[in-house]
Parts: sequence; structure tokens; C-alpha cells
Amino acid sequence: MTAQPGAGDRLVELLLTGLNEGSPGASAHCLVYLVSRSASDPDLVHLTEGWTSQETHHQIFAREAAQAIVARLGDMLAEELAYTDYVPVGGKAVI
Repeated sequence: MTAQPGAGDRLVELLLTGLNEGSPGASAHCLVYLVSRSASDPDLVHLTEGWTSQETHHQIFAREAAQAIVARLGDMLAEELAYTDYVPVGGKAVI
């Protein structure tokens, strides 16, 4: 996600609310919810999510808490969201 100039910090803060109780990232069905940003561009933010199933992801994001986060994204973004569909095949994640 590319934030409006200077809005990278606000975008990161908003995305991290996705880990709050009742929010999408707090769901037991969310296996990965990782907010990252570019080392060279503070307004470029990445959100990586991993879910138990696509159906569960859709169910969780139909809820009010998720929709509230998505609604707030629009004003912060400089560009349309780019979505990439990954299927993990191996690796390691330690945070």
C-alpha cells in the first residue's frame, strides 16, 4: 500500500489496530498478520496475512470491525491497493 505523502505512520498505526481484540488479526483463523514498511520509502507499507481458508477470510472481513478498518484506508492511500495471492510452500517467520 502506498500512503499519501507523509501518512505512512498513520497507515501503519491503522493496520496494527487489526490485531486488537475483535479485529481480523486477532481471529484464531488468522495465522499471519504482519505489517511491514519499505526501508527506503516510509509511505510504502505491506500487509501480509495468512488465513485458515479463503472462506474464513471473507467471513471475518464481512464483520463490522474489519469493515471499519477498510473504510479508513481510503483516505490514507495514494494509490489503489495492490493484491497478491500467495500460497506458502515453506519458510520461517520469527518476530
